[in-house]
Amino acid sequence: MAADALERFTKEFFSHGGKTRDVYRLGVGPAVIVISEIPGVTPRVAAFAEEVAAIGCTAVMPSLFGTPGKEPSGAYAVRSIAAACVSREFVLLARAKTSPVTVWLRALAQHEHERCGGPGVGVVGMCLTGGFALAMMVDPVVLAPVLSQPSLPLVLPGRRDNASDLGISPGDLASVKRRVADEEGLCVLGLRFTSDPLVPAARFERLRQELGNSFVGVEIDSSDGNPDGHAANSHSVLTEHLVPAALEQVLDLFRTRLKI
Repeated sequence: MAADALERFTKEFFSHGGKTRDVYRLGVGPAVIVISEIPGVTPRVAAFAEEVAAIGCTAVMPSLFGTPGKEPSGAYAVRSIAAACVSREFVLLARAKTSPVTVWLRALAQHEHERCGGPGVGVVGMCLTGGFALAMMVDPVVLAPVLSQPSLPLVLPGRRDNASDLGISPGDLASVKRRVADEEGLCVLGLRFTSDPLVPAARFERLRQELGNSFVGVEIDSSDGNPDGHAANSHSVLTEHLVPAALEQVLDLFRTRLKI
């Protein structure tokens, strides 16, 4: 299955700060860093990256956890989350902190920008990595950030005190706010299903408060009886529970900001 899902991609390696990871690349044009959701680079994450490459971008997928190409399952997701929990690179529960792995991702984005050219790079984070696209905006090379179902910090049952937290340090958030204030056309695109407990409405409201009109929140109705038939447990907007209109909005952002 791994070979089938990734057969069109070129496997390479990228090292920074003493950490080397596999990176899968496809396409030609400005780079878009596709940061996979839990449990890893699944076939549908790869399919999303293929859509990115098809519009004239270089899709760049780093493997942060899991087995690239493997189909998702409940047990597989639990193993991937457990691995992230013990890693010092991911901040799963603490408030107002940026995950250290974003430093490595920013270095990858800079490397790919130099390699691919264009005005800058796009970034898509999903689920556990959703907020990483926001944190990566401290680097001016990031011009098209997408936060798909940003789930960190995790909101545990019976605890809502971190529901509005963005998984980013105060200093990094201040840098992002300066950028959106100073750079015309720069915006942050966020995607979530309305009934998704992993991505509370308070998190998107906080993004609106902090970023104003520079935050574009796409909230897809998954309430009981919703007209499009989205299940209440829908979560992965761009992959497992794909919403074509949301996908097209993401691709349009890349076309516009990366000048494809």
